[in-house]
Amino acid sequence: MPLPSNFEDLIAEVNDLNLYHKLIVQLNKDLLFANIDLELDTEILPISLKLVLQETVFHLIQNKFSDYLNLLYQVDVSEKRIRSLDREDLFKLSEDVTFLILQREWQKVWYKANHS
Repeated sequence: MPLPSNFEDLIAEVNDLNLYHKLIVQLNKDLLFANIDLELDTEILPISLKLVLQETVFHLIQNKFSDYLNLLYQVDVSEKRIRSLDREDLFKLSEDVTFLILQREWQKVWYKANHS
């Protein structure tokens, strides 16, 4: 499965396959398991999803780093990919990490939809 290379492509693919609701459900499940106090409405617009998740990631990086690491572990984001990101600009880092989280959640949803 080739992964989408940006947020817009990811959302387009998710919507084309009618799996947006399942993406939100999977993300909520992993947020809960990571003990992150955020539950997204399944009707949230994609741009709002991106902004709310990015704001949460930004807050975690700045104020609750161990919770941030726990979230990455729960979602199963590649450590190699995280290490390759530029850490100088926290806003850009939070944006990139948000995309990696959504990309990994999409992999899970796609796999379940195609192999269950």
